[in-house]
Amino acid sequence: MPTTIKEAIGKWEEKNQAKASESKDVKLNGVFPPIEKMDASLSTLVVCERLSLSSNMIEKIANLNGLKNLKILSLGRNLIKNLTGLEVVGDTLEELWISYNQIEKLKGITVLKKLKVLYMSNNSVKDWGEFSKLSDLPMLEDLLFVGNPLEEKHTGEGDWRKQVSQKLKSLKKLDGEPVIREDEAENDG
Repeated sequence: MPTTIKEAIGKWEEKNQAKASESKDVKLNGVFPPIEKMDASLSTLVVCERLSLSSNMIEKIANLNGLKNLKILSLGRNLIKNLTGLEVVGDTLEELWISYNQIEKLKGITVLKKLKVLYMSNNSVKDWGEFSKLSDLPMLEDLLFVGNPLEEKHTGEGDWRKQVSQKLKSLKKLDGEPVIREDEAENDG
């Protein structure tokens, strides 16, 4: 039997001697047995600003509608295949950590108008058509994309950083390194 969100919250409260519903930072990482569903119990986390559900067996993003203050969502090392379910945190979410999942399509990401940080290394994004959806994120500054088929192919061809910096004008950091654009480098001289 998988652990439910309600059970995981109960264990968290016991361990932390705090009410999850009053906490800004709730970590339900690597629960055993793992969490498989983001169920409706998440809606009790009304003041939560940072929710972490990494290293579980979650297949889809759901039930974030009560989390009106959510700024950081960490879902690394799960079984997530797509980004639907983020609409309800589109106005508040600033960081999405979703590395080591099975995401191929970026449909649904464009609702995150305040997103500054996207860590999505080691997923399955293959083509520029999907990648280009990131250009609809006006505040995106920091992107981790290593280990996606698209990045691996273009790093091999030697043009990855250049292509990305042309497509994502607001980006300041790519795969842990500062983004230096050719036009900026000329102005420094």
